Formats: sequence, C-alpha cells, structure tokens
Amino acid sequence: MAEDGLLFRGLGQIYARRGTPIVAILVSAILSGITALLLEIFRVVELMSVGALFVYFLVTFSVLVLRYQPDQSFSNKEKVEEEIEMEPIVEGNPSPSVPEAGTSNPLKSLCNPISTTPTLKSGQIVYGCAFLLVLLLTILSLLLALWPSRVFSGDPGFTAGAVLLLLLIAGITAIIWRQPQNPSPLPFRVPALPMLPVLSIFVNVYLMMQMYSVTWAQFGIWNIVGLAIYFGYGIRHSLE
Repeated sequence: MAEDGLLFRGLGQIYARRGTPIVAILVSAILSGITALLLEIFRVVELMSVGALFVYFLVTFSVLVLRYQPDQSFSNKEKVEEEIEMEPIVEGNPSPSVPEAGTSNPLKSLCNPISTTPTLKSGQIVYGCAFLLVLLLTILSLLLALWPSRVFSGDPGFTAGAVLLLLLIAGITAIIWRQPQNPSPLPFRVPALPMLPVLSIFVNVYLMMQMYSVTWAQFGIWNIVGLAIYFGYGIRHSLE
C-alpha cells in the first residue's frame, strides 16, 4: 500500500541487505506496543475480532453482489443504448410507440427476469436486495443478541418479529436467487449462491453484535483515522 501511495511512501522503504520493509515493521511494532500497553488484553482481542469479522462480512457481501453483475463491456454498451433511446426526435413525425422486447413489468422482473445473463437492471436489483438483506439480518442479529430469552421463550412480540424478519429474508434471498448470474469462467467460484453468502453474512453480523460498545467505539475511532489518512493523503497519491 505504501508503494502504491495509499499510505505514506516512507513506509515502503526496503532494507537492501535483508529485503524487509524495516520502516513499516518498526512503525507497526510501536503502534502495536502502545495499543497493548494502554488497553486490556481482552479489549485488544475483541478489537482484532471485530475488524476481522467486518472484513469477512465485506468479502461475503462483495461475492454476493458481484456474481450477479454484468461484464464491464456489456454494461457500457447497455448504457450507450439507453442514452440513444432517450434522445428526443427533432424532425419527422413521431412513430407510434412499440413496446421493446426487453421491457416488462418491474414487479415481474424481480422473480422472472427475461434475460439469462446479467443486465444493468438485474444488477441494480441485486444491489438493492443485498443492502436490504444486510439491514434485516442486522436487526435479527440484534434481537438474538440482546433478547435471546424472549425470542425463544415464545414472547408474542419478539417471536413474531423474528419470524417476520425470517420470512422477509427468505423472500429477498429468493429474489436474488432468481436473477441471472455472470457466466464468466473463473478458476474458483463460490458455490451455493445466494444461500451460502447470506448464511455467512448472518454469522459474521451476529458475532459482531456480541461485542461490547467500548469495542465498537474503538473500532470507530480507528476507522476515522484510516479514512482521514485515505482522503487526506492516499486518494491523491495512489497510482491506481
């Protein structure tokens, strides 16, 4: 990251004799030592755990969304076609409108898409469903983490809420499942989409809900520091 410019380039300095990034090692060791000195060990473990779980969540979310996105070349071609179709007719008599082959009822396209390959529309549907799915899974995880006894003891309000959330999650998962997947050949493709990523997202979010509020506050502070470095330095110096 230092060689790319996302972090300060001085951190990418390589010790010629040993071939190791000596500056990055020293800075990381000093920061780790200060963190271990100021925080209790279980706080450090929780902070590392919530960071790892958040990364796992992001990777799983990306797998779920990107599998249903069209190729970049097809996406650009579809955008150009949409712009051409939206241009107004200046000269000549307007021809009677004829329904296009690819148009259909928006509600029908949720569960019965016409195309067998991903399109911009199907990709946007998956994006929206995935974000809504994360929201519902987060609410369900909060219920199970904060009030597990009420949910499983048959409390009418909490049990009905959990069942309703499960039904909504199942419905949204079914909508994603009905969308066409990208057929590009890859060395490895995650199986059992979208069920496996949805289960993984739920497990990661549920485990993150078990963390103390202090851990989330520390995690938020480190994220603010990272975002400040990125927007203040990395975004202007990155080679990519």
